[in-house]
Amino acid sequence: MGDANPLRDAADRRLPRIAGPSGLVIFGVTGDLSRKKLMPAVYDLANRGLLPPGFSLVGFARREWQDEDFAQEVHDAVKAHARTPFREEVWQQLNQGMRFVQGDFDDDEAFETLKKTIAELDQAQGTGGNFAFYLSVPPKFFPQVVQQLKKHGLADQQENSWRRAVIEKPFGHDLASAVELNKVVHEVFPSNEVFRIDHYLGKETVQNILALRFANTLFEPIWNRSYVDHIQITMAEDIGIGGRAGYYDGIGAARDVIQNHLLQLLALTAMEEPASFDADALAAEKTKVLGAVRLPKNLGENTVRGQYAAGWQGGEKAVGYLQEDGIDPASKTDTYAAVKLEIDNRRWAGVPFYLRTGKRLGRRVTEIAVVFKRAPHSPFDHTATEELGQNALVIRVQPDEGVTLRFGSKVPGTSMEVRDVSMDFAYGESFTESSPEAYERLILDVLLGDSNLFPRVEEVELSWKILDPIEQFWEKNGKPAQYASGTWGPVEADEMLARDGRSWRRP
Repeated sequence: MGDANPLRDAADRRLPRIAGPSGLVIFGVTGDLSRKKLMPAVYDLANRGLLPPGFSLVGFARREWQDEDFAQEVHDAVKAHARTPFREEVWQQLNQGMRFVQGDFDDDEAFETLKKTIAELDQAQGTGGNFAFYLSVPPKFFPQVVQQLKKHGLADQQENSWRRAVIEKPFGHDLASAVELNKVVHEVFPSNEVFRIDHYLGKETVQNILALRFANTLFEPIWNRSYVDHIQITMAEDIGIGGRAGYYDGIGAARDVIQNHLLQLLALTAMEEPASFDADALAAEKTKVLGAVRLPKNLGENTVRGQYAAGWQGGEKAVGYLQEDGIDPASKTDTYAAVKLEIDNRRWAGVPFYLRTGKRLGRRVTEIAVVFKRAPHSPFDHTATEELGQNALVIRVQPDEGVTLRFGSKVPGTSMEVRDVSMDFAYGESFTESSPEAYERLILDVLLGDSNLFPRVEEVELSWKILDPIEQFWEKNGKPAQYASGTWGPVEADEMLARDGRSWRRP
């Protein structure tokens, strides 16, 4: 870790966020994630001056490429997807540290070549033996790659350097497989050097949940059961499964989105104030709140799964899930899932949390809506407040990031009429800096060893404990409800809330 840098000033917000000597090895470097997100994020970090001068990028894949073919591939990916402008001098510097290793995951020779490549880069680029291994590969290969890294001594933690593993979701498909995967990975890498990527946690808006709640006196006093009626967390997509039939069928919306993204958003929305914003304190509070989540007794009435049927989306005809290429016409996989959860603690007792996600819904949006109780006594007669809904604080995670506050206001005129109005804060309008891509923040955090935004083992396992009984119930009971593409999901989901005297927000 070296001595303290005398040039670092505590008042400097940026210097502590510059990575030290290090390199990144990407397994599965030819895949979509790598081309569209990882390589552009590395370039954007370099462009913002947040990577060390000798930074190295090593690609590992089956393709037969030379280093220069790989550099060309990265160049094209960066040109197509980078957030910041392309600068030749930044590119040239990055280019010096780029290498490519060809091989399969069971190919011992390739891993020996990788080992040599890393040793050479340590010499040539001064990476100091610090390397992060990014597993951008199908989950079934995680154990194999990790064991190869161990076998060839690539995961050995040297005295003054680090080796880290970065794993993309899914972390298992139920509790048992998650426990097994964690065991395999932790046999090779110590748990504090394993970074599980949930890219949602890299989004500025998600981190802003903490700022909103804990930096302001405005919200915290009413952030509890005395004032909150219920909370809705929605992640809607307007696309179908596209070419992902092989991955998606058998996994479904609940495993793909609720188990990780939505339960993480629930944890951040509901957790108690952490003692500090370091990784351990945050993880402790998130773990506590996930451990207090309770499933409804009647899963038949309080969970809904659906499948999109044919319909119209954005003016085009869309086919139903069961008609997609590669999907078994008898598939019971959910493309829509809604569940009602409660949290068994003093702050939230009795407040329902409604989580929903789906493909081919009305539009692409992710939001958290905190819906407040109605005023206890209303001096207005009924007609004066017909247009008045409930106060709500809505945190929009994507696409137009921001926060909206909805409250009642008197309509101008001689009569006393109250109607809903909104106050809107949009990132794009209030800040001149554009938000970094989630992967920029996350890759930088990996290189800095800052695990704030990464779910821990306990969180992953608790999330499966919440979802497993629901999946088991669905497995045994009935089939997914059908909903037309382009709508907001099955009527059963509307009925689920109507039974509680509530309704879904139209985002």
